[in-house]
Amino acid sequence: MADDRIEVDGREIPVSNLDKVLYPETGFTKGDVIEHYRRVAPVLLPHLRGRGVTRKRFPDGPDGTSFYEKNCPKHRPPWVPVVDFTTSNGTEIAFCAVEDEAALVWLANLAALELHAQLWRLPDTDHPTHLVFDLDPGPPAGHVAAAEVALVLRDALEATGMEVVVKSSGGKGLHLGVPLDGSATFDEAKSVAQAIAEALERQMPGQVTSVMAKAKRKGKVFIDWSQNDRHKSTVAVWSLRGRSRPTVSAPLTWDEVADAVRRDDPGGLLVEAPQIPDRLRQLGDLWAPIEGPGQPLARLLR
Repeated sequence: MADDRIEVDGREIPVSNLDKVLYPETGFTKGDVIEHYRRVAPVLLPHLRGRGVTRKRFPDGPDGTSFYEKNCPKHRPPWVPVVDFTTSNGTEIAFCAVEDEAALVWLANLAALELHAQLWRLPDTDHPTHLVFDLDPGPPAGHVAAAEVALVLRDALEATGMEVVVKSSGGKGLHLGVPLDGSATFDEAKSVAQAIAEALERQMPGQVTSVMAKAKRKGKVFIDWSQNDRHKSTVAVWSLRGRSRPTVSAPLTWDEVADAVRRDDPGGLLVEAPQIPDRLRQLGDLWAPIEGPGQPLARLLR
């Protein structure tokens, strides 16, 4: 890796401060961040192409100031196109189109540690490609509690014939994804997700809440159904997180989730960037079904 330019698919991308440590706890540098995104490009890009991508930038690492960016900066390279999107109130957003490895390297050089993707894919911004359930445990509940709820939620969804995949949030939570066939609107998907979360709350009142208010979440796992919205984004699979260590929102096997519960040990649910090469070789992209043909939302109404 050169210290001022990286060649990617015939493009020379200017880079800087490759030795700057962005994760002091582990010594993970800006150069390591760029290398991570190059490594995961073959499995990450299919989940970003055609979607609006919000960046969360950490110029001085997770210990410093961070900020979200939706609009693509005016100084973007001419070969980085934009994804145009109009909100319900008429606001125009021009997201960066992350279509190739060169764009990933350019964003990583801007210390965009986190990439958050919309649930729609062009040309259709009115129908989600998948449902997402964000399981967020409120202290003192932790990762194992989220895993317990994830297994119950998976069983309920699979009982209707739906395929369900799971990934780490990169923090203390888990994300479940349900591939859809594109026939459901966001309003329909959000309504069904809310109904499922409320049903699980009734089934497990001491462990689950569907209410967003933090006062209601203490010691429970909040199932965030509200993410299923045309205007919201969720951290992308394979994205780094801006935490003390270079954790990744990495796909998990259901056996790993079950093992965490059986052992009462969340260690296997937190994946860090240095682990990714081995996981890719052994498991491939467990989140790939999200980009498949999907399933009709109507199955969940049976």
